[in-house]
Amino acid sequence: MKLVMAVIKPHKLDDVREALTELGVQGLTVTEVKGFGRQKGHTEVYRGAEYAIHFVPKVKIEVAVDDTLVERVVETIEHKARTGQIGDGKIFVYDIGKAVRIRTGETDTQAL
Repeated sequence: MKLVMAVIKPHKLDDVREALTELGVQGLTVTEVKGFGRQKGHTEVYRGAEYAIHFVPKVKIEVAVDDTLVERVVETIEHKARTGQIGDGKIFVYDIGKAVRIRTGETDTQAL
């Protein structure tokens, strides 16, 4: 089992969610986050004044999947979240040691 965590641009969330649902992903967690990468933020102009925005709004998606689905999930997120512009985001894959569905007590792959 793996946890696929992706940080993407907020306007790409619906595209990614729809594509993951079509793949058979049964659930995901979405968190609104702020951060910066190589771009170190950006500047915006508001009422003629320029402001430095150090933390850029992003969306973090977390998906727990069986090992057999990991590569397809990563490829799908990469394809659907890409705009070709700076700040498209990152994808990380973590090992999951154990998973438990609280309601039923099912564990590991059955809990996903």
